[in-house]
Amino acid sequence: MTTKIALAQVNFFVGDIEGNAQKIAHCVEQARTQKAHIVVFSELALSGYPPEDLLFRPSFYPRIQAALAQLLLLSQDIDIILGTPYSEDTHIYNALFYLSEGKLLARYAKHRLPNYGVFDEKRYFTPGHQPCIVHRHGLSMGLLICEDLWFAEPAAQALAAGAQCLISINASPYDHHKPEQRVAILHQRQQETGLPIIYVQSVGAQDECVFDGGSLVLNKQDKLILEAPYFEEGLFYIKAEKNDFISLEKKRPARSKESLIYEALRFGLLDYTQKNHFKGALVGLSGGIDSALTLAIACDALGVDQVEAIVLPSRYTSDESMHLLSEQIKLLGVKHTTLSIEPTYEALLHTLGDHLSTDMTDLPHQNLQARVRGILLMALSNQTGKILLTTGNKSEMAVGYATLYGDMAGGFAVLKDVYKTWVYRLARYRNEQSYVIPEKIILRAPTAELAPNQKDEDSLPPYDILDRILEAYIEEGRSLEEIAAVSFASEQDIKRVIKMIYRAEYKRRQSAPGIKITTRAFGKERRYPISQGFV
Repeated sequence: MTTKIALAQVNFFVGDIEGNAQKIAHCVEQARTQKAHIVVFSELALSGYPPEDLLFRPSFYPRIQAALAQLLLLSQDIDIILGTPYSEDTHIYNALFYLSEGKLLARYAKHRLPNYGVFDEKRYFTPGHQPCIVHRHGLSMGLLICEDLWFAEPAAQALAAGAQCLISINASPYDHHKPEQRVAILHQRQQETGLPIIYVQSVGAQDECVFDGGSLVLNKQDKLILEAPYFEEGLFYIKAEKNDFISLEKKRPARSKESLIYEALRFGLLDYTQKNHFKGALVGLSGGIDSALTLAIACDALGVDQVEAIVLPSRYTSDESMHLLSEQIKLLGVKHTTLSIEPTYEALLHTLGDHLSTDMTDLPHQNLQARVRGILLMALSNQTGKILLTTGNKSEMAVGYATLYGDMAGGFAVLKDVYKTWVYRLARYRNEQSYVIPEKIILRAPTAELAPNQKDEDSLPPYDILDRILEAYIEEGRSLEEIAAVSFASEQDIKRVIKMIYRAEYKRRQSAPGIKITTRAFGKERRYPISQGFV
């Protein structure tokens, strides 16, 4: 017997139960027209992932039940596998439902509940313990949910219970290591069990998390026979014969790490803007690399007509900066507005009078300029209904090289999890697609231009050294001594950077959300006390 299975890679919206059910119904109809026997959706498809404390609202579950009742009606002649929250006897489960012939044929509760990084599943869910095997259409399917596949035991339980193939539904947030890690995990499970595996992954963005799609299928020979596209919705088909799988799709073209990171940033910004009903985006353009890359991503995500560049020159803005930002505006064809900050800055200096020092280059004067820009940009954001994008990168956020209520002002931080050295790599990648960032912006020394002849390296180690320290300390959890032993930086620089990381925690707590692309992003994934004596 030949069974046709549709893998549904869909962008679900957290909390929009009725809208998600409509998307599921639409995909079921599409799969039916293609004569599929089974259609498989991702983890918590009906609620969106992660629903967080919506799960604690009593009104949540009647809406889930009503949506499931409607979907049951669609399963008369096609089987539906989907993820949904499920509540019973004061317990909440991260569940997989198998709908068939108008009935709930099987229900499986996720065994392994991740409670690290961005995950808080033990706050909400009760773990399951029993395997779930469904015998349909000549297949003996062992059902799993996301984290279950990352451990040997749930797959081994399914095998012992009679599974002859595995189907895993997933909502796995993207980071730049994750695509390779998923493939390695699937190969490991296949080699342990000898079973072919279907891995259906979510696509879309939810706050700082991006779900990258790229669903996968391994056959009994441990060969990757289906790789769905990244960052694309769609239905992707395989055939099943004798509990093994055959792809009906074209091979996915190879993607570089730069292309995937750039697409994650573009996709994350697009979803955040649309799901929160903003009318477009504003970018404060300075002539520097961070704002240049942010503007390019915004135009690629939302379309040039939905983006506006705001130029806010001061007495310290160089002619070179003005020339370079004007060149990028022309290259992109983006609308722009120029507002000098000088009148407002002068008025504030007059109001503050003797309360400020006479040294016009000291930190309060520098921050005052940044805050004037923040005020003007937020006023324009309020007026236009467009979200203001902050342009700071992870290197700056890590060490506090940013001004509260100044350059940190805004609603979304596209580069929040992108180290400065990666900003340069992504700018060069974008220019390889089409030239939109003037080369001199990439080549010039980074500067905030808040004082005469200012350079970032006046206050920070060179970015290639700083980023290696930050990655070792933040991502890898290495100690000062372990980093110093590698000897790419002095112990003095390492100690200084670590102190700056901790001292800047109070700033990061007040920063805009941004897109996660590393293994430990600032935000829910890295939770440190503001007041502490560790360093």
